[in-house]
Amino acid sequence: MTIPSTAPGASRPEGAARPADLRERFRALHRPGEPFVLPNAWDCASAAALVAAGFPALGTTSLGVACAAGLPDAGAAREETLRPARSLARLPVPVTVDVEAGSGGGPQEVARLAARLDAAGVAGINIEDRRPDGTLADPAAQGELIRAVKDAAPHLFVNARTDTHWLPGHREQTGRRLAAYVAAGADGLFVPGLVEEGAIRSVAVEFPRPLTVLHLPGRTVPERLAELGVARISTGSLLFRAAVDRAVEVALAAARGADAPGAAGTTAYATALEWSAPYAP
Repeated sequence: MTIPSTAPGASRPEGAARPADLRERFRALHRPGEPFVLPNAWDCASAAALVAAGFPALGTTSLGVACAAGLPDAGAAREETLRPARSLARLPVPVTVDVEAGSGGGPQEVARLAARLDAAGVAGINIEDRRPDGTLADPAAQGELIRAVKDAAPHLFVNARTDTHWLPGHREQTGRRLAAYVAAGADGLFVPGLVEEGAIRSVAVEFPRPLTVLHLPGRTVPERLAELGVARISTGSLLFRAAVDRAVEVALAAARGADAPGAAGTTAYATALEWSAPYAP
């Protein structure tokens, strides 16, 4: 796949998709019963490699972005969220950005972040109701955040995430929270940790918004998720964690004077250089 080159801060190259077209394409990907896999990148190289592999859209992983900046997850400030977003938005596929809870602040501060992402050309955002202290936001207050974002950037695809299945003791709140987020204008819904088939089908049928499910190795099968009405499958932070694991594995093999399995087939140096093409001055 050819990736057009664009200098940082420059306009898109002639023939490249406009942000409006990318946003329309992103919305069209969300077809309940025909889920697409959304891989989550953490930097320019990982994003460009995923585009070259043929994925039709990308997300960011807050864990990967934060860790790459030397910060804990939920510790990334607005600039750490914006910096990769501005770069990835120059790719020829739609990009959605994980803003966690909005990097702190009230509805207007979060709305300003959304407006800046919108201006950068991203297609959507993921906004969650889990707070850095491990609690869940009041659903009415979270609804205000979502409403403020939609007012500030109406064209962004806002995927509202609830962590009721991620945190113990909150599952019974799932329906009430999702209803509040739909009423606030959310374009899609995301319930990480939702794996029981009956619960997935129930959410997909009850709420008139495309449902995202988190890929969990050995527990989620795209074909079955399609039958349950899922529209999108997120890889979350899995790719980032797998990449770090793989790097350590290869380094340890080198220390033993051996080759890690598959190391001989690693991407060529020249190919890796091409990954930077969309961002090179």
